[in-house]
Amino acid sequence: MQRFIAKRVLSSTNSLRSHRCFSQLAQKQTSFAVHDNDIPVPKLPPFDYSPPPYTGPSADLILAKRKQYLSPSLFHFFSKPLNVVDGKMQYLFDENGRRYLDGFGGIATVCCGHCHPDVVDAIVKQVNRIQHSTVLYLNHVIADFAEALASKMPGNLKVVFFTNSGTEANELALMIARLYTGCQDIISLRNGYHGNAAGTMGATAQSLWKFNVIQSGVHHALNPDPYRGVFGSDGEMYAKDVQDIIDFGTSGHVAGFISEAIQGVGGIIELAPDYLPAAYKSIKKAGGLCIADEVQAGFGRTGSHFWGFEAQGVVPDIVTMAKGIGNGIPLGAVVTTPEIAEVLTRRCYFNTFGGNPLCTAAGLAVLKVIEKENLQENALVVGSHLKKRLTELKDKYEIIGDVRGKGLMLGVELVTDRQQKTPAKAETLHVMEQMKELGVLIGKGGFYGNVFRITPPLCFTKEDADFLVDAMDYTMSKM
Repeated sequence: MQRFIAKRVLSSTNSLRSHRCFSQLAQKQTSFAVHDNDIPVPKLPPFDYSPPPYTGPSADLILAKRKQYLSPSLFHFFSKPLNVVDGKMQYLFDENGRRYLDGFGGIATVCCGHCHPDVVDAIVKQVNRIQHSTVLYLNHVIADFAEALASKMPGNLKVVFFTNSGTEANELALMIARLYTGCQDIISLRNGYHGNAAGTMGATAQSLWKFNVIQSGVHHALNPDPYRGVFGSDGEMYAKDVQDIIDFGTSGHVAGFISEAIQGVGGIIELAPDYLPAAYKSIKKAGGLCIADEVQAGFGRTGSHFWGFEAQGVVPDIVTMAKGIGNGIPLGAVVTTPEIAEVLTRRCYFNTFGGNPLCTAAGLAVLKVIEKENLQENALVVGSHLKKRLTELKDKYEIIGDVRGKGLMLGVELVTDRQQKTPAKAETLHVMEQMKELGVLIGKGGFYGNVFRITPPLCFTKEDADFLVDAMDYTMSKM
């Protein structure tokens, strides 16, 4: 039997917190990890691929160049950064050829799998034909992809604008809402993340991601967080704050409302049930447009639905997307109705790279793979199995305060005290480090940095899920 008393000093990322001690849980007299000490070391599932030998520069040399020539704002996971040189489906390989299970998917970006042959083939064929021209000329690829994308949308969401990222998509969506309504006020959710440009930084509501620059015209409503929120899982109670903001913080008319269905950067927070229908009703009454940010939750990742917002039974006026849309290719999109799309004809709107042949060829290939390989269904089946196993770990370890999310967009929040919900920041870093040593890569997020973000490629198998949980179990058993 072991007490979860740790004295070890951890190193964090190179630009963030660097030496922090474990919480002194002995003061709580809480016995964590109460179980036998002989859990076997988990083994990676077999995989029929070996990367070619790597002959490039070492991790140390790359890190030195990065420090010298790249922005000092860049940070990295792990005390010894990982040099990823190869990828195949749900696995990554380092400079020594060691294989890792990718439980992060490049931040919910790789959906089909690393270097999926169908996507690679589409990219190679297109780049050998024409890589870039301009949307001022015709090319069938952008039209084919727009048609295929529109077919996946509910209601009259049929007009597509292509961008290069989720930030660009959200910037465009906010501008469209303001142009269409003639209002400036936007309502977003506390703890949400929508990008790091001028408008999206205003809509983002975490101080960690906001610089001290002008960010006007945005109001942040109470976050409908079932775990830490003041109203628990009562979505309609949270939605009353949206109406209060309209009544007491605006002229009574607003441009729009933007939210994620599951907050990704915010720590995999699934919005409380019945929240969006009530919030959308208030926004519509005030003349605003409803924007669904599907940058992370879209493209079947939640399993039960192709788009995250569908789980709450709503149809937005505008949907933004990126990340999984291109499986790693820089690609984003805004989809809206023909009537709303008309506002951009008032002036010239143009995006040099948005919708270029190479990126849209990749996007169309991704959509075909998701359908051909039933990746949405796989996200549901494997994600449900993974969540069940993670929930069993929660019953075993007091440090796990919450397990949440849907499909293959899951979060595990670590706390040093379940009653107080005290964030276990240093312990989160420790578990991530040790899981990496076992061959598992996961991300972290949440305002306090104490939530594991588990967003693997949608080709993840049950064997992969079991290995991930076994590695977490083994690590926690040794703390």
